[in-house]
Amino acid sequence: MSDRILVALGGNQPSVEGPPAATLRAALAMMPGFGVKVVSVAPFYQTPALAGYIQPDYVNSVALIEAADPPQVLLDKLHRIEALFGRVRRERWAPRPLDLDLLDFRGEVVPAEGPRGVDAGAGPLPLALPHPGIAARAFVLIPLRDVAPDWRHPVTGKSVGELIDALPEAEVRAIRPHKG
Repeated sequence: MSDRILVALGGNQPSVEGPPAATLRAALAMMPGFGVKVVSVAPFYQTPALAGYIQPDYVNSVALIEAADPPQVLLDKLHRIEALFGRVRRERWAPRPLDLDLLDFRGEVVPAEGPRGVDAGAGPLPLALPHPGIAARAFVLIPLRDVAPDWRHPVTGKSVGELIDALPEAEVRAIRPHKG
């Protein structure tokens, strides 16, 4: 089991801090006030919205953090930070100024409960670890590889590189370094 805590950051709408990249930087700067130490942050990437959603591109990254809180308390803090930047959960996969997802919490496995996907509604999903979408999302795996190149999925045991290699090549190529 790993001692790492990994958080995905993303956004595609401006916030009180400005464009998405400025919002991500401001959210990272705010984390210590919530008892979260930011150890390292991947470069920012520009990524298209999920297939089927016509939205502006996202800016995404992954942070390696330290926190003394248990996973649910940490997730609640991440949701509070999102709200401070204007995140309102009305519709799943809607454009947003800030999205903070708890990807992995020290290798713990917490099975997903309740509906997920399009049936899940708009509110925050119950805690599930590792994040249920982690293995299928290039916009998460590519920056994750930057901060934790030796990370392995706690359930499948696959490395981050193996997970990236299993994705469609076009999806991986669509993830570009963010300029700005």
